[in-house]
Amino acid sequence: MRSRTKKFIQHLSHDIEDEDRAEEYLDESLPLIGLIVMYFNSLEKSLDSLICEVISDRTDAPGLIVIQKLMYVAKVDLFKRFSDDFHGSFYFTPVEFNELIGELIEVGKLRNLVVHADWSSTDEDGYTFVRLKTSSNGMLQEYVQFSVESLEKLIERLIKANHRLSDYWKWKSERLQYHLQGAS
Repeated sequence: MRSRTKKFIQHLSHDIEDEDRAEEYLDESLPLIGLIVMYFNSLEKSLDSLICEVISDRTDAPGLIVIQKLMYVAKVDLFKRFSDDFHGSFYFTPVEFNELIGELIEVGKLRNLVVHADWSSTDEDGYTFVRLKTSSNGMLQEYVQFSVESLEKLIERLIKANHRLSDYWKWKSERLQYHLQGAS
């Protein structure tokens, strides 16, 4: 996703020269935005489920109480801390684990850009206002170009992140099972 900035001058405004072309762009993009929301929600629910499993394998109730008001990034942090504790018990952290956590955080940031963008400000090139930034030169309006290709890539990343999370959980379960069988 490309980005550009424009100096903020007195009022928040956006330059849209070809509104018909901008509307065409939105028509192509809106179904993808819906898929991003759907796949992100699926990823977050997978994360919720794994956290609940760590807290209690008998019922989700205690885990749901813990995560009830947590934002996604706080859930990722909690999952990481529980996992780090597990890894410490075995003196081993899989190489892919830190990459998984990084990817979970990154797709969360990208999802936030998409869902909190001001889609009514999208121009004919697909640049959409996402936020005001402060710089030494004053305030800047930041725009991100959400191309169809970049939105499709984000969907792929969300799906892949969910698979990676599932693969990690499978690895962790196998490791624990192996340890328990060796102890008996």
